Amino acid sequence: MNFKVTPNNLTRLEKIFGEAKYELRFEKGTFNSGYCVLEHKKVVVINKFLNLEGRINTLLDILASMGLDDTLLSPESLKLYKQILENKSTQDATASNTDENTPSPEQPSEN
Repeated sequence: MNFKVTPNNLTRLEKIFGEAKYELRFEKGTFNSGYCVLEHKKVVVINKFLNLEGRINTLLDILASMGLDDTLLSPESLKLYKQILENKSTQDATASNTDENTPSPEQPSEN
């Protein structure tokens, strides 16, 4: 999925978190990955110093790794969420195929 970096798309991603009953905060902190997810409290904290592209990419990563309750999402948000999940599974499959075809340091390539 080619996700354009626009304020409207950031709003659409934020809406998914809101509908899933997650509190989304943009705050400063020392996050190694740029974000922190508190599952039990349903809070997602994003580094406020990330630019628009960083915020969008971070939210996409978080959504792809979380299991949200689909029944809470509006039809528009559900469609976007499913696209994000499909894109993540496609990327994972592509990455695993690339890893399988790349010889490891222990395995000499067949030339």
